[in-house]
Amino acid sequence: MTAAIPLRAFLVLFLISAAPMGWAAPVLYVLDGDTSRVGFSVDFGPDEITGRFPVADAQLTLDFDKVSNTSVSVTLDAEGASASFPFAAQALKGPSILYTKKYPSIAFESTSVEGSTAGALVQGDLTIRGVTRPVALQAGLFRRAGTDPRDFSRLFIRLTGAVSRSAFGASGWPDAVSDEVRIDILAEVARVDAK
Repeated sequence: MTAAIPLRAFLVLFLISAAPMGWAAPVLYVLDGDTSRVGFSVDFGPDEITGRFPVADAQLTLDFDKVSNTSVSVTLDAEGASASFPFAAQALKGPSILYTKKYPSIAFESTSVEGSTAGALVQGDLTIRGVTRPVALQAGLFRRAGTDPRDFSRLFIRLTGAVSRSAFGASGWPDAVSDEVRIDILAEVARVDAK
């Protein structure tokens, strides 16, 4: 996977017990900053194609007291995709894979969250090429190294997992490119009242 930001530059954010006092209700965070990205990788014979999608929008509603009340939504700009092989980005956007002229975005909307703010399983609906399928992603929250432990105004949410591209009709070049696509979403969000 490609990573625009080395993860070692971040610290695992916090445990529930570290949440600010008085935050009994869910807190809304929205996309902020220019560091958000979605990395993907797929096997291409003995090689690996890696690439990125820009994050068009992301929202995180975080309940520090009850993680199951947390929700995540992320929208990607499929037309802005880039790839490590020169021809791969063009093929990726074409009609046999993402067909971005007809389906310019990819969306994920959570349906349930289990675990803690330090690590959770996020179940949700992923929509690619107008096809929606359930997926499960691992999630964690991060903060820049050196940030005050009580500062929850800016966070990074990382979602990782894998999907079958053929399940969404993105089945071009099945003899050359693997069906499994590994994804790694890193979105920078800011608390709405802190913007």
